[in-house]
Amino acid sequence: MEESLIKRLEAAVTRLEGISSSGGGGGVVTLSRGGDFSSGANADAAASDPSILAYEDLISQCVGRALIAAEKIGGPVLDVTKIVAEAFAAQKELLVRIKQTQKPDVAGGLAGFLKPLNDVTMKADAMTQGKRSDYFNHLKAASDSLSALAWIAFTGKDCGMSMPIAHVEESWQMAEFYSNKVLVEYRNKDANHVEWAKALKELYLPGLRDYVKSHYALGPVWNASGKPATAPAKGPPGAPAAPPAPSASLFSSESSKPSSSSNQKQGMSAVFQQLSSGSVTSGLKKVTDDMKTKNRADRSGAVSAIEKETRSTKPAVSKTLPPKMELQMGRKWAVENQIGKKDLVISECDSKQSVYVFGCKDSVLQIQGKVNNITIDKCTKMGVVFTDVVAAFEIVNCSNVEVQCQGSAPTVSVDNTTGCQLYLNKDSLETAITTAKSSEINVMVPGASPDGDWVEHALPQQYNHAFAEGKFETTPVSHSGA
Repeated sequence: MEESLIKRLEAAVTRLEGISSSGGGGGVVTLSRGGDFSSGANADAAASDPSILAYEDLISQCVGRALIAAEKIGGPVLDVTKIVAEAFAAQKELLVRIKQTQKPDVAGGLAGFLKPLNDVTMKADAMTQGKRSDYFNHLKAASDSLSALAWIAFTGKDCGMSMPIAHVEESWQMAEFYSNKVLVEYRNKDANHVEWAKALKELYLPGLRDYVKSHYALGPVWNASGKPATAPAKGPPGAPAAPPAPSASLFSSESSKPSSSSNQKQGMSAVFQQLSSGSVTSGLKKVTDDMKTKNRADRSGAVSAIEKETRSTKPAVSKTLPPKMELQMGRKWAVENQIGKKDLVISECDSKQSVYVFGCKDSVLQIQGKVNNITIDKCTKMGVVFTDVVAAFEIVNCSNVEVQCQGSAPTVSVDNTTGCQLYLNKDSLETAITTAKSSEINVMVPGASPDGDWVEHALPQQYNHAFAEGKFETTPVSHSGA
């Protein structure tokens, strides 16, 4: 074995000497981690780097498979899949430029360098806005999956991101929530949609994940001796200005919004200032003697029937409480009154904390990590994706909720709920499910084979009670054909 190793080393040295001698003095090729492609004579070498060639294989195989499936469906599904292909192509160009460019300033230069990729992801996000189409789950799955491409922005342990491999896996978890909906909806209707959903998943797991693991496990490698990073070139002078970027971004979050407390203080100070100025009563009418109650001819105080009817028919004003998502006393995550929020994430949690979700509507919450207990109370059209729970997952007083377990959960309790879709993985098949005063409870479990379709089981909501041998025996009501 030592002789074979020595032969391989000698062959490598011989090859390196040949590369150095072929430079002809036109440029020095230095060897470093990831290679140095700063020389003008070797600028094209970056495109032929093994990591770039491997990325091209990923695009041709995995992205190509998703495009073939999308072409059979057409419409918005094909459009959003083309945007996914465009995003992967944009990332390939960035990987080539990284091998020729110095590491930019994280504060401002990195965002400008990655702007081409961010612009493409915004196009996919725009397709999910507005009125929902029949292919909303397709569009949302493709759009959310593109957040996995943000692994290229990893600059170190202190940058606030997960490691590249973990980031790809975590990003797909949110997209998988909608991808599973596509699989369930079309599994017995249209095989093309099922093939598209499977192709999209394999593009990221194992496709992109294995690529990052093989070539960029610690993040992108910049060229220390390359040219400085620059933002993308602007268009010609006569070109129209680009429209403003949407509020959502691949490399930014909503946490940058200013607090409203300062606005409240300014508003109250303005009120007191106006009161002290004395001009607040300048627009009021003067009350004459004939307007005073003591001088009115009719002082019976009787209220007419028309006035009664007017008062009784005033519409009730619904009180909307402010949304809340915070950790209380270090032990309980409170997620309340969230409406239309599809990107709620709890990432910093531990097994001693609990999660309480109340009064949310048309939102999706992802819980990354193990927690002690999760409760959903009075929520409508709410989706929850969680990893592991120590005690129990409780669903109370809800309507049309969807829950996906990606790890393990000893107990799932459903009480006074109408419409609940529960997804279990292979590690949570032994979960004990308890239902009370609930209906339309369906449980999805994986198929027998790894590539098999999900299997749906409807939990009974009607029971037959028969008195026998001194006690009642309860059995689910079975219908013909079931």
